[in-house]
Order: sequence, then structure tokens, then C-alpha cells
Amino acid sequence: MRDVSFDDIFRMAGVGILLALLHVFLESNDKKEYTFFISVTAFIYFTAELLRLLKLFFEMMAEYLQWLAQM
Repeated sequence: MRDVSFDDIFRMAGVGILLALLHVFLESNDKKEYTFFISVTAFIYFTAELLRLLKLFFEMMAEYLQWLAQM
């Protein structure tokens, strides 16, 4: 099982900042049709990351509860 590290958090922050800058750049250049796809891409990416982190959280909780049951 893999723990969540600062690398995961920094990667998510970097992707978020990059997508936000791209969104602002495209919107300022009147490319509003592309900004929608940037927003959808960001939503899908962060939803997938959130689901991965929730899976890790619940795996850790199950491991902890099994440890408690053995005591």
C-alpha cells in the first residue's frame, strides 16, 4: 500500500495552477470555447485524484480497524 506524500500534493497543486493559468490565458484571448474543455479536464483530473486518495484513506482505516480487532 502506498501512502500519500508531499509529492502527490505538490503535483496536484502544480496541475491546478497550470490549468488555472491556461484557463485565464485562453479567456483573455477570447477563446471561451477552449476554457470549457480546460474546466472539464480539471474537474475530471481532480475527481480521479480525490477518488484515489479516498481509496487510500479507506484502506488505511480498514488496516487500522483490523489491527484494533486483533488486540
